[in-house]
Amino acid sequence: MKTIFLDRDGVINRNPPNRGYVRKWAEFTFIPNSRKAIRELTENGYRIIVITNQSGIGRGLYSEEDLADIHSRMVAEISKAGGTIDAVYYCPHHPDAGCECRKPKSGMLTRAAREHNIELSNAYLIGDWTTDIEAGQRVGTTAFLVLTGLGQESYYHYIRTQPYRRADQNDYRPDKIFTNLYTATRWLRKIKG
Repeated sequence: MKTIFLDRDGVINRNPPNRGYVRKWAEFTFIPNSRKAIRELTENGYRIIVITNQSGIGRGLYSEEDLADIHSRMVAEISKAGGTIDAVYYCPHHPDAGCECRKPKSGMLTRAAREHNIELSNAYLIGDWTTDIEAGQRVGTTAFLVLTGLGQESYYHYIRTQPYRRADQNDYRPDKIFTNLYTATRWLRKIKG
């Protein structure tokens, strides 16, 4: 089965101002056409798995119950629009916790692959931040950057660092760059069916 991993904040929903956190459903706003994109991916036989860093839990800004409510409502709204989210994985840890699940580490991806029998080299990952791209490429997915959320900042990061990259450094750069999730979806439908 074709699989797409989606980051949440900045890909499906808008990032809160000043790199804040979505702490409750009232703060969750879908990016235009993200539900439509997920519907089209669903209609085209893609299994969709959300992988998201949620360090606000580790920082004490909201609880796992708050996050469960947000995800339950997000999945329900996507379902109403005709799409399906097959699973949601999140890292609740503080960035300094040293866990294996926080992107750019690949713990969420390898766990999802194990639990859903996913061949990661045949999967796609769509994210808006450098850590998304790195996590996906560490395990062999094809990684797309979208310019929503923190995507433009990530794009400029890649441009700034390109002249300074040594041949022996890992080169975690997006395989393709798209304006948003919907344009990535349209490309996948055209190229992959």
